[in-house]
Amino acid sequence: MVERTRAAGAGTDPLAAELTGERVRLEPLDHRHHDGLCEAVSDGALWELAVTLVPRPEDVRGFIADAVAAREAGREGAYATVDLATGRIAGSTRLMMINTEHRRLEIGWTFLGRTWQRTGVNAEAKLLMLTHAFEELGMNRVELLTDERNAASRAAIARLGATEEGIMRQHMVMRDGHVRNTVIYALTRPEWPAAKAALRERLASRTPGRIG
Repeated sequence: MVERTRAAGAGTDPLAAELTGERVRLEPLDHRHHDGLCEAVSDGALWELAVTLVPRPEDVRGFIADAVAAREAGREGAYATVDLATGRIAGSTRLMMINTEHRRLEIGWTFLGRTWQRTGVNAEAKLLMLTHAFEELGMNRVELLTDERNAASRAAIARLGATEEGIMRQHMVMRDGHVRNTVIYALTRPEWPAAKAALRERLASRTPGRIG
């Protein structure tokens, strides 16, 4: 079950909706999440991973400021990913590259501290965001992009039911200077009901702590 509430002062802004499941609450990211997000990125030194772009602890304040500005401009909806069992911030994720004319967006900037990897947090967060994108925002297409070298991320995206559509070559320059090839996956509105049912079944059939 997905519950939606509005952050204080959010009015009817759909990008400021708080999304809550059984394991996870996605709270619109703001500066009150700073310390918890610093702890999350430090859990496994996520910024050192070559195949992702994660802020260093000293960059988290600017990361949040940019996210808040993007939400206020209607461009993105960034979240703090909160583990309901502990109340701790596990990481962050966001709805981005929002194109209301063509009714498509991207889910990206997703990262989780090592403690929460393969615990079900990511799977339920994606269920919450996909449900919001298709059923509240009226999207026809949701894209998920990842580094060609990131086998774990590619497998996780495929488990959502997304289709691999191709590789954008020489797409991004990473922090270490590597020029990344990016794999693009997508889910479309006609595919969503089956993907949603499969994802909900997957979450229900496994014990917390062992879901990828």
